[in-house]
Amino acid sequence: MPNQPINDTSNSIDNRTTRPISFILASTHTGTMILNRQDYTSNANGEYFGVGYQYLTTSEFDQHEINLALQLLRLRRQYYGDGVQALDCGANIGAHSIAWGNEMTHWGNVLSFEAQERIYYALAGNIAINNCFNVRALNVALGDDSQEKFLFIPKLDYNQHASFGSFELKPLARSEFIGQNIDYQHAEKIKVPLLSLDSLELQRLDFIKMDVEGMEEEVLKSGLNLIKRFKPIMLVEILKTGLQPVNNLLIPLGYRIFSQGINILAVHEQDPVLKHITVNSK
Repeated sequence: MPNQPINDTSNSIDNRTTRPISFILASTHTGTMILNRQDYTSNANGEYFGVGYQYLTTSEFDQHEINLALQLLRLRRQYYGDGVQALDCGANIGAHSIAWGNEMTHWGNVLSFEAQERIYYALAGNIAINNCFNVRALNVALGDDSQEKFLFIPKLDYNQHASFGSFELKPLARSEFIGQNIDYQHAEKIKVPLLSLDSLELQRLDFIKMDVEGMEEEVLKSGLNLIKRFKPIMLVEILKTGLQPVNNLLIPLGYRIFSQGINILAVHEQDPVLKHITVNSK
């Protein structure tokens, strides 16, 4: 029987369903990192920003903040011994978490929180690919869980450009434009567990980095018992929350507040690390 021509073109390139490639693997100063090449937008001055953008243009992300955090973690180990515990609240793809995990191999642990499911997948992948066995990640939103146990957040398009790290889980009075229009009322929503810091029931806490896009006050309030008990050092973004609400919470607890650009550094007056701080206090 002569050979018959094959007419099935279901697997041909011309008929294949195409898929955009947004998440990629990049070699960075942090390590091998999964990041989104669409993670960028520009501000009114035409300046581009985004975690992915910064990695792809400089091979690093906010290295000055990471260096500060590493210095503080080493100091906590110096004064309090091994077993240092750090929280990365708003971890994104893990720029801080991976650097901390590598630094604290054999002497410290990191607990990372990221509410955006797709970004969390990249975070978990980065933890695995960098062999950070002392880093654990949770796909949760942090905040007040006394009334509700879940948060419903708008679904973003991760194949279209936006500064995903600037996404506000809850709408603010003046929400930042991240590169995509977000309709908090009518957009398709994703159900995310809501967790308070106090519910973690930690046995030790040395350091908290918090970048939760306007929810900093709520998250701090959700962890007041932990903060009072362990007096951790805190690096808190105030770009959207503002300085005063953070001061009102932490200064009465005995914290000294130091300016760090869009962040504040809070160190308790009883912490021996305080004598190493040379930046301007507020």
